[in-house]
This record gives sequence, structure tokens and C-alpha cells, in this order.
Amino acid sequence: MKVKELRELTNEQLEKKLSELKSELFNLRFQHAINQLDNPHKIPEVRHDIARVMTVLREKNV
Repeated sequence: MKVKELRELTNEQLEKKLSELKSELFNLRFQHAINQLDNPHKIPEVRHDIARVMTVLREKNV
């Protein structure tokens, strides 16, 4: 996900995206714990996406 794409979204869409990413991260961590995760590099990617969304939200709220 690109930052440029995130900046075009509204605050409500960003908050929805943030909740989706957090639930995805939870599911990835759960799969990793029970050794069913095929691609463990997906976890850091989702964490970076969460950070990007939170950064854009903070930029818009200032």
C-alpha cells in the first residue's frame, strides 16, 4: 500500500483500513503460532502498513 493512496482516503476509510489491518495482523500471528503461516515475511509488511495508516491519520488530525 502506497502512502499516496492512503492520503486520498477519508478519515473514516482510514480508520476502517486500520481495523482491517489489525485483525489481519492478529490472524497472521495466530497462524504463525500454530505453524500454519506460509509466508512469515507478511507480518512485518502488515505492521508497516499499520504504521503508514496511523501516520496519515495523525497528519490529517493536526
